[in-house]
Amino acid sequence: MLDGCTPWPEEFATLYRSEGLWRGERLGDLPRTWARTFGDRTALVAGDLRLSYRDLENRIDRMAAGFHRLGVEPGDRIVLQLPNVPEFVIVAFALFRAGAKPVFSLASHRANEIRHLCELSGASGYVVPGVYRGFDHTALALRMADEVASLRQIFVLNAENGEESDAGSGAETGTAGATVIPLARVDADPVPLPDSDPSDVAFFLLSGGTTALPKLIPRTHDDYVYQTGAVAEVCELGADDVYLAALPVEFNFTWGCPGVVGTLGQGGTVVLVETPVAEDCFRAIERERVTVTSVVPTVAQLWLEEAAWGEADLSSLRVLQIGGARLQPELAARIEPELGCRLQQVFGMAEGLLSMSRKGDDPESVVQTQGRPISPADEVRIVDEHDAEVPPGVTGELLTRGPYTLRGYYRAEEHNRRAFTEDGFYRTGDLASLTPEGNLVIEGRLKDVVIRGGDKISAGEVEGHLLTHPSVARAAVVPVPDEFLGERIYAFVVHRGEKPALAELKRALHERGLAEFKLPDRVEFVEDFPLTPLGKIDKKVLAAAAKDPALSRDWAPAPSTPDPRDIPDHEKTLVRPLARQER
Repeated sequence: MLDGCTPWPEEFATLYRSEGLWRGERLGDLPRTWARTFGDRTALVAGDLRLSYRDLENRIDRMAAGFHRLGVEPGDRIVLQLPNVPEFVIVAFALFRAGAKPVFSLASHRANEIRHLCELSGASGYVVPGVYRGFDHTALALRMADEVASLRQIFVLNAENGEESDAGSGAETGTAGATVIPLARVDADPVPLPDSDPSDVAFFLLSGGTTALPKLIPRTHDDYVYQTGAVAEVCELGADDVYLAALPVEFNFTWGCPGVVGTLGQGGTVVLVETPVAEDCFRAIERERVTVTSVVPTVAQLWLEEAAWGEADLSSLRVLQIGGARLQPELAARIEPELGCRLQQVFGMAEGLLSMSRKGDDPESVVQTQGRPISPADEVRIVDEHDAEVPPGVTGELLTRGPYTLRGYYRAEEHNRRAFTEDGFYRTGDLASLTPEGNLVIEGRLKDVVIRGGDKISAGEVEGHLLTHPSVARAAVVPVPDEFLGERIYAFVVHRGEKPALAELKRALHERGLAEFKLPDRVEFVEDFPLTPLGKIDKKVLAAAAKDPALSRDWAPAPSTPDPRDIPDHEKTLVRPLARQER
C-alpha cells in the first residue's frame, strides 16, 4: 500500500477475498478483457468519433507504453485534468496500466486547487487540455511547475473541445525545467510493463465536503473493480445499454456508479457530452438511443422544464439515476410520468458507500428513499451524538464500512482520527434513518442545519415543505447569524407565477404540520441558484449572501451559458448555467 494510505485490516481483506469480492484484478488489465470479449462493439462515442473496444484497447496499450518510455514510473502520481473527452478514459487506463496513480481533478480547478493537489499528492506529472473554454491550462501548468518541486512533466491535449491541434515537433521545456509533451506523442509500441499489486492504490478521487480544499480519497484496484461490477449488477446493465456521461467524468458518480467503467465492463456504449445542458443531452439521447444516465437534482429539474415544451424523443431512456444531493419526493414523483423512464435514486460518496433503489421496488420506496446498499458486505449504522445506534425511523448520523469504503484519507492522519471510529467505521456527516424494510432515507448533511434558539432544524426538511407550495419551483435554506437566536432561517426561492408573501408561505407550511420554530424567518426570491461543479446548489455562496443581502445585486443572469465546471468557486454568481437560454 502506498505510504500515506490506510489499508484495510488484514482480517477484513482476507474476508473480502474469501467471499470473492476482491478478485485480484487490476483496472489497467480490464480493457484487454473487454477487447477480447466485445471486439468491434462500440465502446466510446464523442460527437462524430466512435471507438470500438479494440480501438480503445489499442490506444490505451500504446499510450501506456508511451508513458513508460517517457519515464513515468510505477507509483508516480499524475494530476489528470481533462473534460468529458475520450482522452480522459484513455489516459486514465493507460496510467493504471503503467502503474502510475492518477489524481482526478475538475476541469474548473485553478491555481489554488491544483497547487494543493500537486503538493499533497507529490505529483510528478500533470495532464491538461491546453486552451479549453478560453482558459490556458498549459500556462497554469507551467506556473505550477515553478511552484511545486516534484512536478516535472506536463502532458497537453492542446486543443479546444478535445480536438488535437499542432503542438510542435516534440517535447518542450518550461520555465522551471518541466517538460511539456503533446499528449498525441505519448505513444510507443507496446512493451511488457511492471505488474502492480491489486490491493494497492489505483487512483485518487477528491472529497466533496465543506472544506475549502479537497482531501484525496485513495481507491484501490480491488475495491473499485468490485464496486463497478456490483453496481452494474444492481442496475441490471447489459451489452445493449448506452450510458450518457453528462456530469463531469472525473466524479465517482459518472466514472463508476456504474458510469463509464461499469458500462464498459458489460460491453455497453459510453456517450460523452461536455455539459449536462438539457438540449445537448436530449439530442444525444435521441441520436444514440441512450438507455441510462445519471444527474443531480438541479439538473433533473431543468430537464423536466425542457421536456415540458421540447420535442426530443426520449423513448430509449429506461433509467434516470439521480444522486449527489437530496432528492425531494415532490421532484422524484415527476420523473416517470414526465420523462417516461424509471427513476433510480442513488446515495453515494467518493469515499465509498453506495445505496440505490432497485427495479421492482414499490413506487413509494423509490420516491421516498435512497434504496439499499449495493453490497451484502456493506455495514451501516445510524447513531446519535453519543455513537449509540438508534432504532428504525429515528434520524442520526450515518456511519459505514465495507469492501469499497476507504479506511483513511491520503496523508490526513489528524483528520482521520476524527473521521473514523476506532473500529473503522467512516463518519459520513450525513443525517439518515432506516425504514423498517431496511431502506436508507437521507435527511441532509449533519452540518446542513440551522441552530435557532438551541433547536436544530434540518434545512432539507424545510426545503421539502417549501417545494409543496404551487408558487415555489426551487428552494434552498441556509442559516443567517442572529444576535438573540444564534441563527435564523433564511430561505432562497425560485418562484413560478406570482411571488408568494412570507406570511402566505408560513401559513401554508404551518398547515402542513411544520413546527412554528421551523418556519422561515426570511424569504428572498432569486432567478436561480449558484451551482457547484457537480451541479449542486452552492450553499456557501447563499450563506454569504444571507449575511450580506447587498451581494444579491450582483446576481443578474449571465448573458451567455457557461459550463458550471468552468466557474471557479470564488467567481460563482447566480447564473443559469444549466438551463436553456430564453427563446
